[in-house]
Amino acid sequence: MTGTSLPAATAATPCRVAVAGASGRMGRMLIEALRASDDCVLAGALDIAASPAIGSDATAFLGHASGVAITADIATGLKNADVLIDFTRPEGTLAHLAVCSQLGVKAVIGTTGFSDAQKAEIASFAQRTAIVMAPNMSVGVNVTLKLLQMAAKAMATGYDIEIIEAHHRHKVDAPSGTALKMGEVIADAMGRDLKECAVYAREGVTGERDPSSIGFATIRGGDIVGDHTVLFAGIGERIEITHKSSSRSTYAQGSLRAVRFLAAHKTGMFDMFDVLGLQ
Repeated sequence: MTGTSLPAATAATPCRVAVAGASGRMGRMLIEALRASDDCVLAGALDIAASPAIGSDATAFLGHASGVAITADIATGLKNADVLIDFTRPEGTLAHLAVCSQLGVKAVIGTTGFSDAQKAEIASFAQRTAIVMAPNMSVGVNVTLKLLQMAAKAMATGYDIEIIEAHHRHKVDAPSGTALKMGEVIADAMGRDLKECAVYAREGVTGERDPSSIGFATIRGGDIVGDHTVLFAGIGERIEITHKSSSRSTYAQGSLRAVRFLAAHKTGMFDMFDVLGLQ
C-alpha cells in the first residue's frame, strides 16, 4: 500500500514489542512467540482494567519473570515499545492507536469487526505512524487469498461462489474478518462490490440463487481455531480452496513478520500482502 520508508537499520538491536490483550489466548501466544524470538523482545503488556492479570508479570504463565507488568494504562504499556501488536476489540484498538500515533509507536493490527468509519479513523492514524492491518496474520491464509484472487479472475462467470467459515464458540463477530476479506478479494477480482453482492443469511423461500452473489455460511462451536473454505461450484465440477488453522501460533509468527516489515517504514497503511511481497 502507501507509506514512508526509513533507511535500512545498521544496528542489530531487538525490536521492542508491546502486546495488547496480554492475558488472553492470542496475547499469550504472542508473548510466547516473542520470548522465543531472536530479534524481538517484549517491552509492554496491555489489558482491560477489569482483568485479574493487571499488575502481574506478563510471562508468569510461562514460569518466567520478564519484568514487564500487565497494565491498563495505555501510555505506560507503550512507553518502551517500538511496535504494538493488537488482537483485541475495535474500540480498544482505536484507543491504543490514538496513543501510538502520539508516541510514534508502530502497530500490527489483527483485530476484526471494524466499521467503515473506524477503518477510516485507522487510515488517519497511519498518516502519523506505520500500521500493518489484516484480518488474518497467517502466512498460509494470505497465500490462500492470493490463490482466490487468481481463481476468481478465471471463474468470474459460470461458477457460484460460497464461503464457509468455522470458529470457536467464543468468537464474537460473524462472518469472520478472514471470510469477509476472502469475499472482498474475490469480488474485487471480478469487478464487483461485495456490499452489493454478499448474501449472509438464507431462510424460507429464497428463490433461485442470484448468479452474481457471494454467499457466506458461519459455524461456531467448540475450540475450532479457524477453518475457511471457498467453493466455486460450476456445472459438472466444483473447486474448493480451503485453509485450516490448528494453532494460533501461525497468527503469532505472521505478526512477527509484520513487525519486522515495519522496521523499514515510518508511516503508512500496509497489509500482509505487502509484508509477504504478494501485491
